[in-house]
Amino acid sequence: MIKIRKATEAIEAGRTVLGLELGSTRIKAVLLDLDGQTLASGSYGWENVLEHGIWTYALDDAWRGVQAAYESVAAHVEETYHVKLARLGAVGVSAMMHGYLAFDKEGNLLAPFRTWRNNITGEAAEKLSELFGFHIPQRWSVAHIEQALLRCEEHTKDIAFLTTLAGYVHWQLTGEKVLGVGDASGMFPIDEATGSYREDFLAQFDALPEAQAMPWKLRELLPEPLPAGKPAGHLTEAGARLLDPTGGLAAGALVAPPEGDAGTGMVSTNAVRKRTGNISVGTSAFSMHVLEHDLATPHRDIDIVTTPDGAPVAMVHVNNCSSDINAWAQLFDEFAKAAGTDLAPDRLYGLLFEQVGAADKDAGGLMNYACLSGENITDVEAGRPLFVRAPHSRFTLANFMLAQLLSAFAPLAIGMKTLRDEHVAMDSLVAQGGLFRTPIVAQQVLADMLGVPITVMASAGEGGPWGMGVLALYALRCSEGETRGLADFLDDEIFRETEATRREPTVAGEKGAAVFTAAYEKALDLERAAGRALDDRE
Repeated sequence: MIKIRKATEAIEAGRTVLGLELGSTRIKAVLLDLDGQTLASGSYGWENVLEHGIWTYALDDAWRGVQAAYESVAAHVEETYHVKLARLGAVGVSAMMHGYLAFDKEGNLLAPFRTWRNNITGEAAEKLSELFGFHIPQRWSVAHIEQALLRCEEHTKDIAFLTTLAGYVHWQLTGEKVLGVGDASGMFPIDEATGSYREDFLAQFDALPEAQAMPWKLRELLPEPLPAGKPAGHLTEAGARLLDPTGGLAAGALVAPPEGDAGTGMVSTNAVRKRTGNISVGTSAFSMHVLEHDLATPHRDIDIVTTPDGAPVAMVHVNNCSSDINAWAQLFDEFAKAAGTDLAPDRLYGLLFEQVGAADKDAGGLMNYACLSGENITDVEAGRPLFVRAPHSRFTLANFMLAQLLSAFAPLAIGMKTLRDEHVAMDSLVAQGGLFRTPIVAQQVLADMLGVPITVMASAGEGGPWGMGVLALYALRCSEGETRGLADFLDDEIFRETEATRREPTVAGEKGAAVFTAAYEKALDLERAAGRALDDRE
């Protein structure tokens, strides 16, 4: 009762923060108190679509999702605390990193949103990587704009602003064209010493013939990078109406620098200090390793981005992870309903994952490729989810589900081999994502696949928006005089008492995962051939 009264008083006083995250399949919102405890949450499902060969989302759908998620939070508040949500202390917006959102000087979108999922910038990424001597992945915004220039796309001459999805939403809420430094580092390389874009690389880009033909310089188009804790504007009246069309939410809340989902993942797993690391799994998957020193050489499979406070991070990113598992779960759900059984999602996934305990450690010779889209790490140009077995493979439900999990993690494991060669410290990794809502199973498979202890915190399933809420809380505290750095703030204030489970790799599990991964790499030509041979009907 005391907790309810305290929460009610905080809500009425506007001493709460709102974290928003536009993820690949869900737009989520959480309301936190000033201790970082969740008071209310809401979400909205959405999906990318493949249109004319481009993975995209409609921006109108983004706003429908943001408003629906906020409406759910407000309804949760009224139902639980019997007060209306009218004021906020701070707001933070996060979203999928990278991609291409180009606007003209009037704020009109010049081309459909090109998401991180597109493998259409190979020529540009290779050219820029060679030019800079720095790995530029296909997902990065600079690769997208360079590819558009190489294609002589008509709209490029009219670009006045280039940003990410989080940067776009923040701009609409505040009027400010800024970006958290972590999200900005997925647009263009960041100089750790200055906390801004690499000036030498900007000059090299602007000297390219195709860039010289434009009426702009690249720096003029990019949002200003800001570190965690810096104020990034305030919620305008128009922004408040975008969040809450009913008019119930007041303007004026402080807004934190908008961050990418990688940054919120680092925050929600307390992995922003050097030598720490985390893994986020969902539609895509990525591992983040905060570096003590620069890597010896650039690597095609390693992106160099930053923490939300600007420290360099080695990132291994793969385009595909849980989508194929979700598709199979949907199929099993349809069968269950046809048999007269209606299973809640957590129960459905729990039943399927629990079968893994009876599986052969190498999945019994079954093989799966979870590539809904192309995959850079394994040189798969066009994704075709593929399940294969030999005549004498052990085709059981347990082996099938283990094959699903192993294949979801295989590209990440392949990419992380490079980090081991660079002697990057990996004493333990903290993992988060919906796959870990079922206790132990996916966590143990990941530990065996990577050969590294994996820790999962109690908040593993909903880390992103909560992490953004914590960044909003940190910005609010800094505006009130907080002087501790982000890592110390997280240690001292947010993660003092954290429930977590840790799973060590097992000898048998590691051996089985190694057998599976070797077979996976050996048969990759099957997946590549499927992309060439099997048309995708839009």
